[in-house]
Amino acid sequence: MAKLQSCAGLQVESISFPPSVKPPGATNTLFLGGAGVRGMDIEGNFVKFTGHAVYLEYNAISSLAVKWKGKTAEELRDSFEFYRDITTGPFEKLGQVTMIVPITGKYFAEKVTKNFVTIWKSFGTYTEVQAKTIDKFLEAFENQNFPTGSSILFTVSPVGSLTISFSKDGSIPEVGNVVIEEGKLGEAILESMIGEQSVAPATKQSLASRLSDIMNQEANA
Repeated sequence: MAKLQSCAGLQVESISFPPSVKPPGATNTLFLGGAGVRGMDIEGNFVKFTGHAVYLEYNAISSLAVKWKGKTAEELRDSFEFYRDITTGPFEKLGQVTMIVPITGKYFAEKVTKNFVTIWKSFGTYTEVQAKTIDKFLEAFENQNFPTGSSILFTVSPVGSLTISFSKDGSIPEVGNVVIEEGKLGEAILESMIGEQSVAPATKQSLASRLSDIMNQEANA
């Protein structure tokens, strides 16, 4: 536990992700699993849009170590199953998206929900329930705008609920804006960040590197 509590925060461009947070919707303090920049190559230039971070409950390490301790960062990075064990694991998680460039809530929500549909269809789980959940998600972002430095926080409970929180100044808010009980939505958000069709490969690499180090340190302690 001491090693986890001393995990370093990360600097991603101008964004400082602290080593631990307790976001709305979480009952425990979560540690920083990994973080990285998201961008796109546009006419030969890599344009950076957002910084992404994934935080995990401390007991995620013992849960993941059963299968993954002793693996190198490269082995974890190349394993789709490793990231699925994070997104579906029985522990609290937080996906944080912080803006490098401004974006409207409507644009963000529409882009993200397209990823949800793709993910659910690939797993054969897209139903009318998911369609209604997407409507709730879109509604939550309808009148929101996110300037540079603002954040969207997605707290995923192991019992299935998703708490969505907005921060305009980089701080961790005390209460969430919206709670959605449909369990697959939280998984879909994390899946879009670190899954097989990830929009944030740098965050995946960071997770693999840091979690490999932590699990191996714990095993040798």
